[in-house]
Amino acid sequence: MITVVGAGTGAPVPDDVLAGAALVVGGRRHLDAVRLPEGAERVVLGPLAPALDTIAEYLGKELPVTVLASGDPGFFGIVRALAGRFGAGSLDVRPGVSSVATAFARIGLPWDDAVVVSAHGRDPRTAVNVCRAHPKVAVLTGPGAGPAELGAALTGERVLVVASALGDPERERVERVTPAEAAARDWGTAVSVVLCLDEARVLGAVRTVAGVPSGPARWALDEAEFAHRDSMITKFEVRALALARLGPRLGDLVWDVGAGSGSVAVECARLGAAVVAVEKTPDGVERVRANARAHGVDVRVVHGTAPSALEGLADPDAVFVGGGGRELPAIVGACARRARRTVVVAMAALDRVPAVREALTAAGFGCDGVLLQSSRLAPLPGDVTRLAAINPVFLLWGARTPVPSEGVAQ
Repeated sequence: MITVVGAGTGAPVPDDVLAGAALVVGGRRHLDAVRLPEGAERVVLGPLAPALDTIAEYLGKELPVTVLASGDPGFFGIVRALAGRFGAGSLDVRPGVSSVATAFARIGLPWDDAVVVSAHGRDPRTAVNVCRAHPKVAVLTGPGAGPAELGAALTGERVLVVASALGDPERERVERVTPAEAAARDWGTAVSVVLCLDEARVLGAVRTVAGVPSGPARWALDEAEFAHRDSMITKFEVRALALARLGPRLGDLVWDVGAGSGSVAVECARLGAAVVAVEKTPDGVERVRANARAHGVDVRVVHGTAPSALEGLADPDAVFVGGGGRELPAIVGACARRARRTVVVAMAALDRVPAVREALTAAGFGCDGVLLQSSRLAPLPGDVTRLAAINPVFLLWGARTPVPSEGVAQ
């Protein structure tokens, strides 16, 4: 049996979890804080594989093992690796208070409506995009993905709460800083968790289901649910397929270029993605912002004309391009060269289709598309119904073929 105990956020390690242990594994600060049983071997956690091999040796000799972990070891912790190697039935887990719960407790906020993401040992761009999209986020940090890196990537009305060495009576610090202040500092190696808060929204009511923020009950919303000018809006039939091809999700960054009313931008944000809407008209910019506010989502709006307005933006996972002017193929090409996964283009003009398709394929995308023609039920006098045709729209999409990475299972 492996006894796994959460430590390091204030609660002492119970004596019984160490009594009789032949091997004690943990971080240096956890091991230094306890008295090991006489004769017990101590293994300081660094690379995980050697520690797991040592544990396996002791289990093979039927000798008891204790693992000291931070906070709740089942919450982004070592329980996953131990259960995967030795089986969940071999674990006796004694959880402590997680660093996320402790950090929110320190500033007096509930966290049942927070989004939690780990940047430890991962590309920080996912954590950054979650922070862009949601008002209350906890980021578990790691080397190369700490407060400085998060702050450097974030803009807008956000506050970072940097909670360091939680539970250590001498070293614990909880500091509120702006993203710019976080980016300018050297935080060392003691950081445990960073809270990213939009304080204008964070205290508002958040609908939850069993403590989890509820996602949208529906998408491809009716045009009447958005402010728009003279029906200049992506119709819900087109939007439904566009969303399916864009695949917006938590941790993604999506561009809506030529946003118009921002209906696609808002829908992507409702599905959890971080979104940048690029719009060239001043009234369009205000319309996008108003629609984002009306639907309770955060959409960053850039006032400018593509492709020049795209300079300086972080590379997106997916891009939606609307419009039909002569500059459309050039805009699509610029977007395709930056997009990591997919580009979706909606246009009414048949003449633009070949050039847009060429722009996608030239950027290395596989290209497909469809002409969408729909007719909606419309009432007539006398309790009868007719079909009202909607203007046909071409929808093209390009998907980048993933390149297998060496040593990564596909």
